[in-house]
Amino acid sequence: MQFELAEISLIGAREENQDRMATVVDGDVALVAVFDGMGGHSDGARAAELAKQVVLSRFNAVSHPLLDPLAFLHISLGAAHSEMVGIGAQLPLEHRPRATGALCLVQDSTAWCVHVGDSRIYHLRDGEVLSRTRDHSHVELLVQEGLISAQQAQSHPMRNFVESCLGGDAMLPEMLVGRCVRVKSGDTLLVCSDGFWSNLLDEDVAASIYSGVALQPALRALSEFAVRRAGPAADNATVAALRIS
Repeated sequence: MQFELAEISLIGAREENQDRMATVVDGDVALVAVFDGMGGHSDGARAAELAKQVVLSRFNAVSHPLLDPLAFLHISLGAAHSEMVGIGAQLPLEHRPRATGALCLVQDSTAWCVHVGDSRIYHLRDGEVLSRTRDHSHVELLVQEGLISAQQAQSHPMRNFVESCLGGDAMLPEMLVGRCVRVKSGDTLLVCSDGFWSNLLDEDVAASIYSGVALQPALRALSEFAVRRAGPAADNATVAALRIS
């Protein structure tokens, strides 16, 4: 397989960018990751950077292709969580560093994904969002139950509350480990923070990714649109994408 990679991170209307991202390719294996430091807690940027470094060091330490990709993803996020708990151990629970995160690994024409919190992974094909991960949030539950629409979720008063994250309590957080998905040429896998997706509909994402332009300018245009739409409340908007070619 060959991969086209692109990534962008905009600070939005915040004073600091607490998002981190990574795209790595080794032969026919690719890893895409995004971590979002939770700004309401101490050292959100440090938490996201730590998670990124833990995952990258583990990816670089194993042989490729990976023997068990799902185990790698789950164990790597668990290790990032443990490291994050360690740096906040002396702080009150409500002030400990925390982050959300999402990882996507592609090898052997198959994608494996894991996420915690409201960082998302989209799988796009033929101009449509084929699937996306489901956030660990009350608002996501309301959408899935049909109690509110995707448009209503964008302005819901609890839209920024997540029910699972890395760091904080020592107990391993709930992670959603996606089953393997077959991918083919032309597919795009997009990993992003909530500052990117929260002001976009699935149709916005698909239309931009399949607008006929290269992946990098498409991501920039979409990210800038998301920040403009959010206005003075714009969060850090981070997205990393992989297109199979």
